[in-house]
Amino acid sequence: GYLDRTKDVKRVLRENYEQAKRWGLTPVEVATLASIVEEETNKRDEMGKVAGLYMNRLRKGMPLQADPTVKFAHGDFSLKPPGPIRIPSKQTINAVLTHTPNGYFYMCAKEDFSGYHNFAVTLAEHQRNAIRYQQALNRLGIR
Repeated sequence: GYLDRTKDVKRVLRENYEQAKRWGLTPVEVATLASIVEEETNKRDEMGKVAGLYMNRLRKGMPLQADPTVKFAHGDFSLKPPGPIRIPSKQTINAVLTHTPNGYFYMCAKEDFSGYHNFAVTLAEHQRNAIRYQQALNRLGIR
């Protein structure tokens, strides 16, 4: 249950402390990032890419602008999550710790509704992805 998962997470973070330091993250920051990644996608093969995107935003000093953090803040856009917004799985923590660096700063749900995302380096590219997704929603009559 909950306590076992918490113990597992603490153990994984302790065992990977040096890897977290190489990314410039504390164990709490790794768990926080993993909790956001896990809320953003349930696609295991996409988690490392999502983690890389958020690492890029952190390095550049950009707001995370993650939907899960907005849900967590309950509409108060000045709040920043002080810690994990859920207990992430060991797999997601590993995805954060072993992510491959990428150049992405933006993501938008794919227009095929597969649960995957289109990733973008530039805001213009992201806006094109968002338009494609909105058009797909419009075709289905979803507003």
